[in-house]
Amino acid sequence: MPDYTDSYEDVSKFTLAADREKALLDAQTECCFMWTTKEGDPVGVIMNYVVQDDRFWVTCTRRRKRVAAVEARPRVAIAITSRGTGIGVSQAVTYKGTAIVHDDAETSGWMYQALAARVRPESAEQQAAFVHHLDTEGRVVIEIVPDTRIGFDAEEMFRDSPAGPSRTEV
Repeated sequence: MPDYTDSYEDVSKFTLAADREKALLDAQTECCFMWTTKEGDPVGVIMNYVVQDDRFWVTCTRRRKRVAAVEARPRVAIAITSRGTGIGVSQAVTYKGTAIVHDDAETSGWMYQALAARVRPESAEQQAAFVHHLDTEGRVVIEIVPDTRIGFDAEEMFRDSPAGPSRTEV
């Protein structure tokens, strides 16, 4: 009898542990932000994000169709994967929740600073330039309040399995 799972029909047991989820959220700077159109079609785009107070925060200009869409239909999802982070075998987490659109200076002020620190950690000068780039008329911040979490850890799935990851997946 093998010491590994030899059927991947039900992968729900390969959940992402809390410490590995935190490492993923700390390492990754991009998520796939998803919403629905008025026709009911799902749409997603890759966006940089910040985690603050157990909520996710993204920003874009109000002209983006996603802003009107989430104001009309605030149920959204975000998906985050470990690809490109160098933290190991494939890990992923998806959150479903409710979006709130903010257009106030207090929210954008702290969020732009936090986002700049995440995506431009090299220097304060680069961060200041990034904040200046973001701080434009018509930009909004979208807060995602998660209520459902789906985590997945391929390392758990392939533990001791001959079907383990290739070098390109590590």
